[in-house]
Amino acid sequence: MGTARDVFRMTKFGAAALAASFVFSASPVAAQQPVRAGPKVIAEKKTTSLPKGPLFWRVESFPTLAQAQSAAGPTSLAAESAGKAWLVTLGASGQASKGANKVAEIGPIPIVTAAEYLLQLREGDGKPGGKTPVHTHPGSEAFYVVSGEQTTKTSTGVVHTTGGQTVLGPDPGTPMQVSNESKTDNLRQLIMFVLDSSKPFSTPASF
Repeated sequence: MGTARDVFRMTKFGAAALAASFVFSASPVAAQQPVRAGPKVIAEKKTTSLPKGPLFWRVESFPTLAQAQSAAGPTSLAAESAGKAWLVTLGASGQASKGANKVAEIGPIPIVTAAEYLLQLREGDGKPGGKTPVHTHPGSEAFYVVSGEQTTKTSTGVVHTTGGQTVLGPDPGTPMQVSNESKTDNLRQLIMFVLDSSKPFSTPASF
């Protein structure tokens, strides 16, 4: 792994890979109840079709949000987070937007078949010592860790991801739990989803 200026192409860890998208909390969640969404949604759109071929999330930064929005395509999401203007785009590997600083590339991502897809970008802020409930998603999840260290537990192991690194989430429906094991530092993330829009965003699970 390198710095935030590096392009990361990380093959998925399968069940050992990572996906988190909730307010970090030690509170238990009843198995029959939906898991509540936590990290703030900062951009989203729905689409009935995705680009063909293997798909990657491209993470880029721009001097201004207006410039990021101007460069956005049909499967792009633009937003401000952590004091920067970001553009994340779902598409083929090796591409770049005009005027952008290419920060990372994550994939290929696992794709579910759906009549309508939800593309979503969330801003994560995990407090020291916090953790998510064990959960699953009806689609894929990918992370760019802006700062801090992300720890992910699945039934097959633990993955650590630090600031400036990326990681691809597990296959759809894989149980996982994400935590911030630091005692002093917040975990800041950009979290990208490709979901079946007809299904709940997340559901409780167990290892």
